[in-house]
Amino acid sequence: MNTQNSGNVANGFYKLSWLQRIGFGSGDLAQNLIFQTVACYLMLYLTTVLKINAAFVSTLILTVRLIDCFWSPVVGRYIDNHNPKLGKYRSYLLYGGIPLTIAACLLMLPQAAEWDMTMKLIYATVSYTLLSMIYSVVNIPYGSIMASMTRDNDEVLILTSTRMVCANIGQIIVQAGFPIGLAICVHSAVNWDQAVFMAIGTLPAFIILPLLPILKKLLGKKGLYYTLLTIGLVGFVILFCIGKFGDVKESTLIIQIAKIMTGVGLLVGSLMWALVPEVITEAEYRTGNRPAATVNALAGVAFKAGFSIAGWITPLVMGWIGFNFANEESALSTDPSAWFTVTCIFAIVGFVLLTLCFMGSKENITTTPEKPVSFAEMWQEFKASKCLQLVLSIFVVVFLASFISAPVNAYYTELGKYDATAQNAILVFTTIIPAALLVVVGLLIRKYPLTDERLDEMSREIEARHRNK
Repeated sequence: MNTQNSGNVANGFYKLSWLQRIGFGSGDLAQNLIFQTVACYLMLYLTTVLKINAAFVSTLILTVRLIDCFWSPVVGRYIDNHNPKLGKYRSYLLYGGIPLTIAACLLMLPQAAEWDMTMKLIYATVSYTLLSMIYSVVNIPYGSIMASMTRDNDEVLILTSTRMVCANIGQIIVQAGFPIGLAICVHSAVNWDQAVFMAIGTLPAFIILPLLPILKKLLGKKGLYYTLLTIGLVGFVILFCIGKFGDVKESTLIIQIAKIMTGVGLLVGSLMWALVPEVITEAEYRTGNRPAATVNALAGVAFKAGFSIAGWITPLVMGWIGFNFANEESALSTDPSAWFTVTCIFAIVGFVLLTLCFMGSKENITTTPEKPVSFAEMWQEFKASKCLQLVLSIFVVVFLASFISAPVNAYYTELGKYDATAQNAILVFTTIIPAALLVVVGLLIRKYPLTDERLDEMSREIEARHRNK
């Protein structure tokens, strides 16, 4: 190893191998096999398979996420204050991965469809709450691993892009694979237009994310975000115009191109995770502690807040507009056994991938506070860090934009089956609201203050402090 590289390693600026990057990324692929199932299909399962009232489903999703707003900081605080033998953060990939897999398999039991409505409501509440709480035990420490592997901003960007490519692989597998899997299980013809529309927005990730270092140098950090958001906004406008004034069935190619464009805009949500290590570094610079799990817990709360608001608003408002998921013709099979089978396959594959992530991730930079981090100190950190406040706000809005249309996308390609009122409801959630939210994301990103140059200065000063101790 040459002197320059040795110095970089000594200062925490570790260079990572592709085996480490892909190993780490496999953890996000694993989690997305479960998370995307919940985000895109749980609401449809509860309303179209179990026939639970949409208002109850809406309230359930919001309540579980409110619980998670309190639960996630508890998890983050515990992780920051403890050092398990198998690794400060990566231990939880195994400790939480096993119960997470079991909880995911129990989420869509086929027997539940035969129960009376009271039992269905209890079952939905308990199974979803349990899964959400266990998911945080895996997701929060997983996010913290990235900040523990290196301080090098270029490496963090490559690590983020690798992670998000893997995450989007999980997303495309679930979004396209779930309806395909359901069709196979019930021996019916696959609706390929629907499957493609559900998943094609993920394709830009496989082109743009590997090119992030180049695009960032060419456009700058904020310029990159603005470019992606603009392309996404145009895509949503095209989808609205075709749905409102054209013929969806006769415009398949244009619709697919527009959906890819919307995926470019929503890709900004994936890039937000690259800002989390920056916020952690800024916090360490100010306080001397590196609260990786705490910051990731708060980011997770914001991420889930966007998801939960989407899950709360979508069934409720669509019902007000005049679209009742339980009464309208379902866009997917309603066979309970098919839903259970597909969910179990994703959950089991996910656990295997979590195990690979555990073996492939190496923690190089971890610190434990001299005294336990209190909830009051977590709140003080939130109030003290303007960067954290801004990043959390962006998280909420961008992931609200990403998930508010997720359960409704399955209906867009079948728009002609529904009356004018139902069509308007579908278009509101698949085009208008996400487009407006992308504009808000752009306004928030404009205020983000941390440049790469400033972050490098902070990291060098932090390492100098450590050497002088």
